[in-house]
Amino acid sequence: MHYSRQDIYSLDKISRLNLINSITGVKPANLAGTISQSGQENLAIFSSVLHMGSNPALIGMMTRPVDEVPRDTYANIKETGFYTINHIHSLHVTNAHYTSAKFDSSVSEFEKCGFNAEYKNGFKAPFVSESKCQFGLELKEMIPIKLNGTILVIGEVQEIFIDESALATDLQIDLQELDTVGISGLNRYYSLKFEKELPYARLNDLPKF
Repeated sequence: MHYSRQDIYSLDKISRLNLINSITGVKPANLAGTISQSGQENLAIFSSVLHMGSNPALIGMMTRPVDEVPRDTYANIKETGFYTINHIHSLHVTNAHYTSAKFDSSVSEFEKCGFNAEYKNGFKAPFVSESKCQFGLELKEMIPIKLNGTILVIGEVQEIFIDESALATDLQIDLQELDTVGISGLNRYYSLKFEKELPYARLNDLPKF
């Protein structure tokens, strides 16, 4: 199959969403936990979390346009400056998926979708108790993307909590051991299988292909 630019924009909205959301492959599936200044907890699934650097330890997350419908996650992060990112375990895929439903701002997705909020080490936003890899972030910058109205939210990692069994001696994380899932498109979830570990790529060690 071949889709030209004209073909892409001729597709109906849902078909175009599915195609363009899938072509990048499997993305991390995470739950973002926030709380408003008034104490209302919020939980939302994101497939747009990305590493942006290790020193400082920065993580980016794309939010959809905030002028279309209320975005409680964005509003809470902007209001309080703190939020958490939590891996999704394969046992909780359905629960996590339904956090994307359009709940009223006064409703906690933690409660409605069967998750437990936990607060620890004095961090100001709720973690997902069921997650085996959790990290807390402090907001550092919000960058509006003029092309489509989305916003890149950049946070610095303040806390990391992880199941010790999934942590290698060099501190790399075994996602298969965590049973973390990935997402493609809008609603297709994948298990992650470890394939191999390779050394740092050096020209003088280049294999014969």
